[in-house]
Amino acid sequence: MRLSEIYAQRPFCFSFEVYPPKTDAAAVSMRQHVEKLVKYQPGFISCTYGAGGTTQGQTLDICSDILATYKVPVMAHLTCVGSPVPMLLEWLAQARTRGITNIMALRGDPPKGHESFTAVEGGLSYANELVALIKQHEPGFGIGVGGYPEVHQEAPSAEADLINLKRKVDAGADAIINQLFYENADFYRFHEKCLKAGITIPNIPGILPITNFAQIKRITSLCKARIPQGLSEELEKHQADPEATAKIGIEHAIKQCEDLRESGVPSIHFYVLNQSDATMRVLEQLGIRAVNAA
Repeated sequence: MRLSEIYAQRPFCFSFEVYPPKTDAAAVSMRQHVEKLVKYQPGFISCTYGAGGTTQGQTLDICSDILATYKVPVMAHLTCVGSPVPMLLEWLAQARTRGITNIMALRGDPPKGHESFTAVEGGLSYANELVALIKQHEPGFGIGVGGYPEVHQEAPSAEADLINLKRKVDAGADAIINQLFYENADFYRFHEKCLKAGITIPNIPGILPITNFAQIKRITSLCKARIPQGLSEELEKHQADPEATAKIGIEHAIKQCEDLRESGVPSIHFYVLNQSDATMRVLEQLGIRAVNAA
């Protein structure tokens, strides 16, 4: 099922994002958590690439396994990093053959050791070019693209970032999956700007419940997301207490999601970090139950 169909069929849905594990033990753990999460009947589950475009094959394997085992729609991430066009087309053909119906089309971060992105010979430089390539050669895929409520870290301005997003949408994207944020007002401002720019496809907020303060400081420093001062102070105060930290972070995520849902967003995309407990607690508080729950 394609993204446009998923969002059209459900007035409100949600999705989960996992990443390729690095060890066999981590792979077993991820599968156990996915097994718990699918019981909440997500609209789809997406799987990222490794840093610098690595783990491409593993991304397809994970998506194929989830699709075959749980019959849940999947979305495989694809980036421009390190891949000339023929390699991208080969990867897309493999994805189609495996029954994958959605692609998250991203430019991708520079490979390790590189400060800026440079296209390989015969490759692509921008995500809108990747969207156009998919639409031309593999039009059966649904296509997601990245949005940045607090502006992409490489964009010279919010206006330039919005223009770039419009290029991706005009090239054929079906939905915008947004970078994580912790202040809903940032998303609402961004969404209004999108509407004024003529961007009307589903604009999906991205939520990562905080359970580890050191971890989230590292993640937000990489993507230039902001932790509100009050929340940061509370987390700082309790960072020596993992249980208290998780309680604060999950309660904040619950408030975010309740507010977003009341505002009428069509979906929420959860960055689960190959875990399940925090997201399950958020869903339960929203009144969403696992299908096998009494």
